Amino acid sequence: MKLLIIGATGMIGSRITAEALDRGHEVIAAVRSPEKAGQRGGLRAVELDVTDTARLAALAAEADATISAVSPRSTGDAIAEANAYAEALIAGLQGRRLLLVGGAGSLNLPDGSPVADVVPELYRAEAQGMRQAFEKIAASALDFAVLAPAGLIEPGERTGTFRLGGRTFLTDAEGNSRISAEDYAVALLDEAEAPKHPRQIFTVAY
Repeated sequence: MKLLIIGATGMIGSRITAEALDRGHEVIAAVRSPEKAGQRGGLRAVELDVTDTARLAALAAEADATISAVSPRSTGDAIAEANAYAEALIAGLQGRRLLLVGGAGSLNLPDGSPVADVVPELYRAEAQGMRQAFEKIAASALDFAVLAPAGLIEPGERTGTFRLGGRTFLTDAEGNSRISAEDYAVALLDEAEAPKHPRQIFTVAY
């Protein structure tokens, strides 16, 4: 497949890009600074501001699917930024397939209440913004799937062993909720290659 990966040099995006290339896919790495993407066979780095919907549409037309791993946070208004981000994806990817890196705040606790409402205050606006972004995308006609990570996602080991769930926040027997960025990338590329969650949000955790 040929994949357009937006935010390909970020902590999660770089792992998704590496996993895609390791699987033999071609990658268009869409980033603000293409020189940071490095060089590797099958990789083409291009400049993109996701709010440039005409440019986004043109690049998406070259690919079989678009993966967006952007965390919109530049103005200090996390909720407005997340909503603008969702609107840009909807406008630029009409008729195209989208796999979106979500946030744990878009998930629900077992009692059905939003995770976004109970995260630490420092991250609450961002979590609530991404939850609103998901709802906006879900209400659109986009062909999408959103993979929300566990409560903690950080660089680590690629084990290939993890659990998938629906929209309910997953924890282990000790109450921990975590996933490595490497295993997150495995789960997302599995979905890209063999879609099982069309127009759904799902999650991955150990």
